[in-house]
Amino acid sequence: MMIVHVLRFRFRDETTEEQRAEVLATMRRTAGVESVRFATVGQNLGDPSEGFTHAYCVGIEDLDALERYMHDPVHLAGDPLIAPHFAKLAIGPDLSDDMDPDLGAKIIAMHQRKSETYPEWAELMATIPEVRIA
Repeated sequence: MMIVHVLRFRFRDETTEEQRAEVLATMRRTAGVESVRFATVGQNLGDPSEGFTHAYCVGIEDLDALERYMHDPVHLAGDPLIAPHFAKLAIGPDLSDDMDPDLGAKIIAMHQRKSETYPEWAELMATIPEVRIA
C-alpha cells in the first residue's frame, strides 16, 4: 500500500527569495522523516492559471506511517516556519493504491484528530488566505 500526499502552493508576494529557499529547505527536511518513502519538493508543473507555483509530494507506506508523519516532531516544528509564507494552498487530491473505500474518511479523521491535539496548528493553518482541500 502507498498513500501519496500532494500539496500545491504559491508564496505570498512579500516572501523574499531567501525566505522561499528557507521554506523549501524546511519542507525537504519534513519530507525526509522516517515515515516518508519518497518525496519531491519544487516547482508546480500544472496549469499556471490555477495560481500555484510550487508543489510538495510525499509517499507514505500506510495509515500507521501517516500517523507518525503527522505527529513527527520535525513536521510539527516545520509548519510554523512554512505556513506564514503561503498565499494559496491546495491540499490534495491525495491518492493511493489501497482500494479501501473508507481510506479517504480515515485520513480526514486523522487530520481532524491532529487539529484537536494541536489547536495551535489548526490556528496556524487558518492564517493562510486561500486553502482548498480536495
